[in-house]
Amino acid sequence: MKEKKKIILGVTGSIAAYKAADLASRFVQQGHRVFVVMTAQAERFIAPLTLQAISRNKVYRDMFEAPEAWDIEHVALADSADLVVIAPATANVIGKLAAGLCDDLLTCAVTATKAPVLIAPAMNEGMYTHKAVQRNVETLKKMGYRFVGPDKGRLACGKTGVGRMSDVEAIVRAAGELL
Repeated sequence: MKEKKKIILGVTGSIAAYKAADLASRFVQQGHRVFVVMTAQAERFIAPLTLQAISRNKVYRDMFEAPEAWDIEHVALADSADLVVIAPATANVIGKLAAGLCDDLLTCAVTATKAPVLIAPAMNEGMYTHKAVQRNVETLKKMGYRFVGPDKGRLACGKTGVGRMSDVEAIVRAAGELL
């Protein structure tokens, strides 16, 4: 078996958040240690307990929660990561990262890490193709962030278009290339 790597899985508030459970499971099956960081909006789509049971680790949600050990949580997470995967990544989190905004545990950890960051966007086609979102994606690519997808397919709004989060297999493959 390959050396165990530490993967931070960032989950944001998209209908595609349910796919994070499958993604976490695949990483665990490969022998990696998975630590999930959820935004408050993500919790409206998937329960932290689900991701905790699958990852077999605490799910990090609140930047101001008292730490179990004395570590600044976002720095400790960032320093120990071999890879950060944000799946699904909303237009909101992409914009915050591109602007250097750090107002939650996920954006703070991503900004503080030296590990590679893989982003799997998931949003409506109109949002994804919006000039501001495209500018933010290009900004992050220039900064060295890697992207997988989005794909064209049926979207939560019922339409077909670009914005569907890439299949879990494609994300796992892209993560493996970065590890």
